[in-house]
Amino acid sequence: MANPFEFLQQVRSEATKVVWPSRRETLITTGMVLLMVVFTSVFFLVVDEALRVAVSLALGLGRGH
Repeated sequence: MANPFEFLQQVRSEATKVVWPSRRETLITTGMVLLMVVFTSVFFLVVDEALRVAVSLALGLGRGH
């Protein structure tokens, strides 16, 4: 087991190897995630409404009486 000083040196050494994304890459990735969230939300809204209509018709609640 390494002593605390060696451990901190190793942590610092490993931290220098981290490659951080650029500002542009971060913005593009964030935009793609937000776009996928919107598409997924719309998809589930449409599916939910279609299932609601199908169940209502199947139970006879869509007759209006």
